[in-house]
This record gives sequence, structure tokens and C-alpha cells, in this order.
Amino acid sequence: MIDDQHHITTPEGVPLTLDLAGPVPRALAYFTDLAIRIVVYIIAAVLFGLLGGLGNGLMLILIFLLEWFYPVWFEVMRHGQTPGKKSFGMAVVREDGTPVDFSASLVRNLLRTADQFPLLYLTGFVTMLLDSRFRRLGDLAAGTLVVYSRTVPARRAGQPAHTLPPDWVTSIQDRQLLLTFLERSPGLSPARRGELARLAFPELTPEDAEDRLRRTALHVQGGN
Repeated sequence: MIDDQHHITTPEGVPLTLDLAGPVPRALAYFTDLAIRIVVYIIAAVLFGLLGGLGNGLMLILIFLLEWFYPVWFEVMRHGQTPGKKSFGMAVVREDGTPVDFSASLVRNLLRTADQFPLLYLTGFVTMLLDSRFRRLGDLAAGTLVVYSRTVPARRAGQPAHTLPPDWVTSIQDRQLLLTFLERSPGLSPARRGELARLAFPELTPEDAEDRLRRTALHVQGGN
């Protein structure tokens, strides 16, 4: 049975629920990215047309780079979001909820050729309909998912998973508040998490305050 959510537990023991993006919004995001590339091609064709044979060669190089590495660059460098995915609030992540890396993004995008067979992404569309997590062939091979970005865990690639002891003497109430933050933070927006974290660490940026508060809460949760 197809479910529109993916439930995971992070290495820190925090349960997360990711909202899966289905075939229709993913198709809309794809055509948005396609429209962007077409605009670039039109502008480049006009400019390169002034260069004669050299321009033709440059145009072929540009087409190759955009068709194969446009999605890879954005997915790796822009938190799993091409402009099309970002406009529809979606992002690519690994199946464990961590950010997509270069190798996974490269695999999923190289296999777009198989998903396009025989035409108009028919194979990819059918595969998504049959798969319980709406994965096309590229996602199955790369171990990736496309989810709505509001549910993506606010973790950075390579972020240390070790905990930090509180730098103050914690009361029972303090510990309860830390554990409550850890439990409820997956359902909060990034801005709200940062706002709450800065109440504890006002000297830090929202992102750094959240990271420190989460690691402190994990320390308390582990009873260390």
C-alpha cells in the first residue's frame, strides 16, 4: 500500500516523518527546471551564433553540462533543491533523511535516461506509481527520496553527532525542557527552532544555537 510519509529514526534516536512528493508535483518541478534550461539555451544560441563554428562547439558543451550536471550541482550545493524543486517546496534527500551527496545525486541523474524510456519519462512515472515511496529508477539505484522540504531534518552534511554536556547546572525543569525540545523540534519550522534555541544561547546564530541545544538535549537524553 502506498503511503505519502516516510518514517525514520535518526542515529541520535529522534523519530522523523518525511512527507513524500508524488509524481505530479515532481513532474511540475521537472518542467520548471526544463523551462529554465530552455531560456538559457535560447540566450546562449543568440550569443554563440555570433561566433560561427566555435559557437556551435560551445553550444554543444553547454547542452551537455546543463542536461547532466544542472540537477547534480543544485542538489549537492543547494540542499537537495533545484530551482524547480524549490519553487514547489521539495528537496532530494537520502533514504535515512540525511542530505544527498555528490555520488547519490550523480547516480540518480545519470539514470534519468532509463526513466525517460521509451518517451516522456513513462518508465519513471510508472515506477513511481508502483513504488511505495514514489521512487523512480534513479532514486532506487541511488537510495534517495524526494520529499517536501519543510520536513527535511535541519542537519548539515558532516555535522558532528556527538553530544555536549550542559555548561550550567541543570534542574529537573531544565532537563524536561531540553527533552521536550528534542521531541517536538522535528515538527517545528527552522525559524521557530532557531528562535527557541537562541533563548538558551543568545550569543550564537540561530543555526549554531539550534545545533548546540540539540546536542545538549541529546546528552541529557542519554543520561551522560
